[in-house]
Amino acid sequence: MIAYIGVQEQVEKDFHRALLKASLHRWKGRLHRDSDRERLLSFDEAKRNLARWSQAYQGMRIVEVEKITGSVGRYRDFDRFFLPRKQSMSTRWRRVDRAYHQGVELPAVSLYKIGEAYFVRDGNHRVSVARYHGVAAIDAEVVEIRGQMRTDPARRAARTKDAMAHLAQPAPRKGYWKGTWSARLFAFVRREGGGIGPKPEEAST
Repeated sequence: MIAYIGVQEQVEKDFHRALLKASLHRWKGRLHRDSDRERLLSFDEAKRNLARWSQAYQGMRIVEVEKITGSVGRYRDFDRFFLPRKQSMSTRWRRVDRAYHQGVELPAVSLYKIGEAYFVRDGNHRVSVARYHGVAAIDAEVVEIRGQMRTDPARRAARTKDAMAHLAQPAPRKGYWKGTWSARLFAFVRREGGGIGPKPEEAST
């Protein structure tokens, strides 16, 4: 914590530094032609990869901030480290950051969980400020999405097309795949059977 007199100045500095770091990450991605790596996971895209799914309310949990790697509707507004990418986000971000410095208790965030990944339903700025300050864990209300990965013909054809395109490209540098957006999107999928969570008793559409 810092003295109250210096809070406003510190908040201004925090947002400027967060924005600068996000900008540096973005330019680094462009330099290495790996810009997809620098964005958050999309909840809708992740859920669309489940052929059958159900949801289960998990209640209040303490969640490791680093496991929150996606967002329901604002995945384009933050980079993969949950740093703000737009100057227009300053008002809300600084308001949350000011509360952090003043020790104000904020409401728990709301998250969806798919496999081992968490997606923000409500509280993107709270997660962003927590990540910026290196907070280890955060209180969250969690709903878990459970289901099976899609294996429909169209998806198999798309994978085949991607594989053929990949064969026409130079071999990627060592360690590249581990950091790509697609790799992070499916990192939480179990290798055996492609299942996420226990087999649902009732599937939703």
